[in-house]
Amino acid sequence: MNDFQEIADRVEIEALRGEFTDAAMMRDRARLAALFTPEGVLRMPNIPVEFVGREEIRTGGERLQAQWDFFVQNSHPGTIRLDGDTATGRTYMQEVGRVLDGRSGLNFAIYHDNYQRTPEGWKFAERVYEVRYVDMTPLRGAAPGPDAVSQGSGEATGAADDFGAPASAERLDRAVAALRGNGFTAELLDDAAAARARVRELIPEGAGVFTGASETLRLSGIVRDIEEGDRYQAIRPRVLKMDRATESDRIRLLVATPDVFVASVAAVTETGSLVIASGSGSQLPASAGGAARAIWIVGAQKVVPDLSTALRRIEEHALALETARAQAVYGQPSAVNRLLVLNAEPHPGRATVLLLREAIGF
Repeated sequence: MNDFQEIADRVEIEALRGEFTDAAMMRDRARLAALFTPEGVLRMPNIPVEFVGREEIRTGGERLQAQWDFFVQNSHPGTIRLDGDTATGRTYMQEVGRVLDGRSGLNFAIYHDNYQRTPEGWKFAERVYEVRYVDMTPLRGAAPGPDAVSQGSGEATGAADDFGAPASAERLDRAVAALRGNGFTAELLDDAAAARARVRELIPEGAGVFTGASETLRLSGIVRDIEEGDRYQAIRPRVLKMDRATESDRIRLLVATPDVFVASVAAVTETGSLVIASGSGSQLPASAGGAARAIWIVGAQKVVPDLSTALRRIEEHALALETARAQAVYGQPSAVNRLLVLNAEPHPGRATVLLLREAIGF
């Protein structure tokens, strides 16, 4: 191979790697898939996923990007080693992003590549994604524009809202103070692990506990703590085994009047109200006053300025996420058939809100 051909090959492979990053950033999965050979493979063991062939690479990538709130990928050139019509190389990656359920993070990674010369030019025969560092600290920023969050303040500068972004420390403090002023017991905790430990402290052994369907409870491990083992009398597993045709009255009594009700909410306002959305309404009686005690665990992204924004958060953000979950689990979409707004708690000590500094759940 002459020197000119080697230079040309290196330039073309570098352009191929740059095209990959551009296609990912522009969410153009068809263009990204076309950068691979027809039998090309994209492997990401840390996720874990493996896509074989252009069609899997396209459709699999579209499924992944559908979960993004935003995503930024920066690539840095690495080595290229040529060997006739094949080559190997590495690309160094820095990525930052947030998914629709509020989880976010920063990572550094390496793409280990195999390239193939084809009649259409150099293509990826294989890309293997190796994560070297991950930081899941919640991101406080947002995409720029009229609805962005101003850098450093965490306060909205425009009319719309990033409903997946954690609220600023000032807004969390306002919400906690307002909740306490409205009769709720409100605590500000660092993360889901702290909430999990606190829930265990709050619920006495042997209590009858009903858990509302909640991604927050699932992701934090709280639902597992309550419904597995014999520390509590878990109501949900018991109800699921009962005959709804012959025991419906007993089911209603159990879910409406537990000793303790544990769930999350769709939104918390900075004026101290809780907003709960439901498709079936099964968890609303316990929330409204049927349970002797209620505990809500709430991610920082659910804090909104007022009731009107809370309703928009439900319609524009939470409903889509819950529909995707319900479709996967039950085979049907979710719906906001019932809404409950708790403006105050008249019975001191009954209602506890554990507000987190991190985003979790929908």
